[in-house]
Amino acid sequence: MSERNSHISGPRLSKTSRLRVIVTGLVAQHPRLGGIAWHYMQYVLGLIKLGHEVFYFEDSGEWPYLLAGGSAPSDWIARDAQQNLVHLSDIMGRFGLSESWAYHNSAEDVWYGMPDRKRQTIVKTADVIINVSGSLVTPSAYRERALLVYIDTDPVFTQAKIAMGERDFAERVASHDIHFSFGETLSGRVPSTQFYWRPTRQPVVLDEWITDASPRPSFTTIMSWTSYRPLTWKGKVYGQKDLEFRKFHSLPRHVPQVPLELAIGSIAHPEWQADTSSPLLSTLEDAGWNLVNALQVCPDLDSYKSYVVHSKGEWSVAKQGYVHGQPGWFSERSACYLAAGRPVILQDTGFTSVVPAGRGVLSFSTLDEAANAIKEVSANYDCHSRAASEIAAGLFASDRVLKQLLDASFSTSAEPPRTNGGADRIRFR
Repeated sequence: MSERNSHISGPRLSKTSRLRVIVTGLVAQHPRLGGIAWHYMQYVLGLIKLGHEVFYFEDSGEWPYLLAGGSAPSDWIARDAQQNLVHLSDIMGRFGLSESWAYHNSAEDVWYGMPDRKRQTIVKTADVIINVSGSLVTPSAYRERALLVYIDTDPVFTQAKIAMGERDFAERVASHDIHFSFGETLSGRVPSTQFYWRPTRQPVVLDEWITDASPRPSFTTIMSWTSYRPLTWKGKVYGQKDLEFRKFHSLPRHVPQVPLELAIGSIAHPEWQADTSSPLLSTLEDAGWNLVNALQVCPDLDSYKSYVVHSKGEWSVAKQGYVHGQPGWFSERSACYLAAGRPVILQDTGFTSVVPAGRGVLSFSTLDEAANAIKEVSANYDCHSRAASEIAAGLFASDRVLKQLLDASFSTSAEPPRTNGGADRIRFR
């Protein structure tokens, strides 16, 4: 199977050309999640820094969220997307991009942002469409002259859905010309697919995160308890963070002098939890964890950044699917902590083969390892802080990550088609 679709024809631009780029995302969809906004905007801002002409499109097919919903699922759907539009418009205006965005509100089937004629012209003349998180509902509708690039930010789960036969999802993935994944070292535990997944990682615009702010004493993280329903493939459950957190419930008692804080979204999905027999979330404060509402402490770009840079460092579990699959995934959130000079202590997902661990980044698999890592960082903080900044500059700087992404996208025509399988991988240099 050739990775480039057969209907893509005509001359390709040089990888050194100034490109017209469309970046997709879900910024408006989540109007009070600052981390989501940074996740997508760092692609936009990083590509602009490289000298490209960049536009942001949001066409997910999802109805906008209403975060003050009720007991019924329909209570969370915004019939009026005004708060979503204000959120997106303010962010784009902040970076001088007021004329460079388009948002499709599926609830009304109406486009907002740039005029229709301009939007249609940009689609017809774009060189590259970077579909971050596969957020376009119908990528084939954008099939003009542009190279369609798929960014899988949720490895293991993406591959599992394809292997499980989710046909519509698989067809959306297949409509792209080249596929990248945050799973930089997809192991044999990851369900095999027909796609060749090239490694990539989160770009971070370092200038936005470098800080001289003094951190408070707390190790923190920003997380969802259950992002979506667990998947089951060949009898194996690929679960969420709620499942992994059980192993570390008592961690505060092992590091009593170090405050541990979790910023968790207030939207709960009890029916998605892997085990509903024991309400773990409700017992965390009694176990010594400090809980804050993520929708209140980091709902926008500034508050999210402030929360990160004023943390001593990050401590976090990973989704159970990542832990089992060992895809080499590293969080976009954690990359921001590193850029701010904040050490990161993460549950192992196989990332230590691509991100150096020991200084600045520490990995753990057991409760004792987690406690010892916190003690080590606390005892040698300045050393780990400097190392965190060095890792961010060396591995996550947007100039480096996005240049390699574009270089790979425009230089794959001579490569034989391959599928993911663990060992047959290109290392991200």
